[in-house]
Amino acid sequence: MNLKICVAQLNLVVGDLGGNAQKIVAAAQAAYADGARLMLTPELSICGYAAEDLFLRPAFISACDQAVAAVAVALAPLKDMSVVIGHPTGDGSRTRSVAVSRRFNAASVVREGAVVATYAKRELPNYQVFDERRYFTPGHGVCVFDAGVGADQVRVGLMICEDAWFEEPARLAVESGAQMLAVINASPFHVGKGYERERTMRDRVLACGVPMVCAHLVGGQDEVVFEGHSFALNAGGQLAGRAPSFDESLFFVTACSARGVVEFSGDIAPERSADAELWDALVLGVRDYLGKNGFPAAILGLSGGIDSALVLAIAVDALGSARVRTVMMPSPYTADISWIDARAMAARMGVRYDEISIVPEFEAFKASLAADFQGLASDATEENIQARIRGTLLMALSNKFGSIVLTTGNKSELATGYCTLYGDMAGGFAAIKDLSKTTVFRLARWRNANDPYATCVAPIPERIITRPPSAELRPDQTDQDSLPPYHVLDEIVERYMENDESVASIVASGIDAADAERVTRLIKLNEYKRRQAPIGIRVTHRSFGKDWRYPITSRFR
Repeated sequence: MNLKICVAQLNLVVGDLGGNAQKIVAAAQAAYADGARLMLTPELSICGYAAEDLFLRPAFISACDQAVAAVAVALAPLKDMSVVIGHPTGDGSRTRSVAVSRRFNAASVVREGAVVATYAKRELPNYQVFDERRYFTPGHGVCVFDAGVGADQVRVGLMICEDAWFEEPARLAVESGAQMLAVINASPFHVGKGYERERTMRDRVLACGVPMVCAHLVGGQDEVVFEGHSFALNAGGQLAGRAPSFDESLFFVTACSARGVVEFSGDIAPERSADAELWDALVLGVRDYLGKNGFPAAILGLSGGIDSALVLAIAVDALGSARVRTVMMPSPYTADISWIDARAMAARMGVRYDEISIVPEFEAFKASLAADFQGLASDATEENIQARIRGTLLMALSNKFGSIVLTTGNKSELATGYCTLYGDMAGGFAAIKDLSKTTVFRLARWRNANDPYATCVAPIPERIITRPPSAELRPDQTDQDSLPPYHVLDEIVERYMENDESVASIVASGIDAADAERVTRLIKLNEYKRRQAPIGIRVTHRSFGKDWRYPITSRFR
């Protein structure tokens, strides 16, 4: 037996049924020409993952069914070719004499113009960013189908993503005659997830005694990114093939029979560092958000600080320098070195750079409010006015030219509210909102030491990385005037927000009790700000967004 299998690691667009169908057909035709007779596409490939409340619209489900049928017809000339397509589907049933519609997260096998088998996902995740129980009914069946022809035929057990994290679906497929397992996935990226998935699936194949090939989605969809990283494992748990991460590609493995057992062989992409994958996730997230939503370019405020510098480097790697514009907006408190460093970085990156002073607007605001503020000392109010002037200027440029504003706030700031609503939070997409400040510094150094997109070496001036961070909204201001040291702050945020540790547990680990109490209090108090922040790229296992759903109005302490 010798069967060539193709994993179509595709970057799909939610709701673009026609475009997704064309991409599947083109991939199948290319795979067929290369000798493949089984092709796997990602979970929900016909509609993209995840279509959210589009799943609740019967017209959407019907259109998906029609698109699957159209793909089957288009692939009819590919003799002996089996293609697995992920899609939602529904049926009509009656409960207590009331007509209801059940929807399934499904996968269908099309062959020579017909749908020959359909499987409904059994295990529906409902944690982190997943909401599948809101939309789908669990399946209860098993799907084992024949792929290939004659002596090259193999029995394939089909599963969808979460199914493979449980023992029963794989066991039932093997008991039904599966000689190999095919798992189609759309599992969002967070740092380390791809290799965690490999380890878990290794346990699964060792338990069930048959090899597995896993097909994964690649691309950005709103706040989540899918990294690809498709792979194949032999029954003994050995890695038999791995596709490159963050790359839309056709990945091939060959299934052969050795002593009656199916074994895979294929190319193995090398392991990559966590920071390399993190960088690619951020770049792909920015590129796809702008590309899939039709924004021609990006604009950001370049302050001479580390956060805006990192966002600029990400944006240029994602879009190219011609599609990125920077604006320096100095205030009365902007240090000369901020001007110098901002200009230097813009020149290194080859982007358009403009300077628009906010001093006249700031003076006008103070004059307008002088009567009301008479006798009151300056405080955060005047600081926030400066940030809001900058936000207004950036949004005006965005409106006039169609470019999306990339905000530059990080996770540490969002956690504690060290950001200005309608000021530096104003914009359309938050590229680094899930990066802690310590990660921002580390990633800036990584990018300076690496040139993955051949743009320029060391794009971020060293002084931007080494100088103390400052909002520069009052004289001699630094971030650490208002916050604990970033390594302490970020550890508290990780333990409390990402890992749900108690304050007592955090203090027991050696963190100062006053710092732990203060930071966790700020996290709770600033939920109202985060609800109004732009969406941004999720790269940890728990981000501020779909992963974090806390009430704004709450007295629980």
